Amino acid sequence: MTEAMAARSLDVDLLARELGNWRTSSRSGPAYHGLADAVRLLIVDGRLPVGARLPSERALAEVLHVSRTTVTAAYTQLRDDGYLNARRGARSTTALPASPASAPASAPALSLAGAALSAPASAVMTAFAAAADDVTPYLQGMGHELVGTVALREAIAERYCERGLPTETDEVMVTTGALHAIGLILTTYIQPGDRVLVEQPTYHGALSAITTAGARPVPVSMTEDGWDLDALEAAVHQLAPNLAYLIPDNHNPTGHTMPAADRKRLAHIITETRTRTVIDETITDMWIDQPAPAPLAAELAGRRDLVLTVGSMSKSFWGGLRIGWIRAERNTIATLTTLRPSIDMGTAILEQLAAARLLAQRDELLPERREILRTRRAFLQSLLHEQLPDWQPGPGAGGMSLWVRLPAPMSTALSAAASRIGLELPAGPRFGVDGTLERFVRIPYALPEDQLAEAVGLLARAWRSVTGSAATEPTTVVV
Repeated sequence: MTEAMAARSLDVDLLARELGNWRTSSRSGPAYHGLADAVRLLIVDGRLPVGARLPSERALAEVLHVSRTTVTAAYTQLRDDGYLNARRGARSTTALPASPASAPASAPALSLAGAALSAPASAVMTAFAAAADDVTPYLQGMGHELVGTVALREAIAERYCERGLPTETDEVMVTTGALHAIGLILTTYIQPGDRVLVEQPTYHGALSAITTAGARPVPVSMTEDGWDLDALEAAVHQLAPNLAYLIPDNHNPTGHTMPAADRKRLAHIITETRTRTVIDETITDMWIDQPAPAPLAAELAGRRDLVLTVGSMSKSFWGGLRIGWIRAERNTIATLTTLRPSIDMGTAILEQLAAARLLAQRDELLPERREILRTRRAFLQSLLHEQLPDWQPGPGAGGMSLWVRLPAPMSTALSAAASRIGLELPAGPRFGVDGTLERFVRIPYALPEDQLAEAVGLLARAWRSVTGSAATEPTTVVV
């Protein structure tokens, strides 16, 4: 919705595309309920900017092929709920209510929007205590570290060397999280209107960053078993994207990891077409069944300048650290360093020093965190099998979430229904381009088991309300 954001006036065709298959919400009620729910979710998800003008009722009714009465009723409901502001003689503008009324006060406040574990508290506290001593030498300077502290860059470089990708400290830049790293790369190499090839589905934060940069995400659909490299290669040749963004390890949201043979072929495609590619390794450490192969950049031999590898502490250790990095060739790091002062002056030093301490303990900390995920994944699978047996979790073997196929394309309707009873669940289209993926939802298994059980119970209730099922509430308690 970048074009809409710039003008603060939403183009009717772009809005219709973002709405996707909103009509599924109306199967158990009036059509205007489904339309209002779909618009509300776009506002809450940030896919419609707050303060933007919606299309006129007549224009939206025409493009959606519904009566103007339906659009009028939807706008009225959104205004009553606080998601639209009405002004006499002007179009309504999007808003967020001062006190969201999406759930009753007695409903639990549960979220399946994020996929991240809580911190290993003792280790993090110890790391910060040590970092408070380590920071002393830095206090004599300005505290601006454009590429990152030597201690952390050494720890990151060592990590890549162990995984089969020789790396020096000057081939690493520390960033304020992985999304900051992606944004910095986009700012450096992308112009408005450029194409960025992405998997479909993919990480929704990257899609938002791409559109915010004014670029156009070009999707290549994944199969049930992983990547369709024939389709990817065809897309690269036909569309000549300016950049590609891929997640080959413990893919978010499907959990797939690209096999070694496919990685070699992908490296050949990148080299042959000279396509600059961002490889997101944020969830690489979170394997469950087997470790990921060596970093993809290791396959490119003499053309590693084409690959920028992004990593993060968020999934492996704790999201509150806000520490990420870019691993790239020296010239690429130098280019990024030249541009970075126009964006920020570096990442907080204390957090970097704590992150270096935690990376030094990765062999002790990560196995336990993988075991937590392994246990919670099995627990979530059992809950879904018991309470939602028609739902089909995908075969992905890693990561922090299940990519689940629904019996019917009703993801947006399900998300809206869940929100009304106190459960936040992003709709499937949030992970794709052009409002598709209505048959899917991403369900993380990072929450503690009692919260997972409560969340799946709410999901089952929401699904029954959407489908009109008269099934009784489940009585079995899974422990």
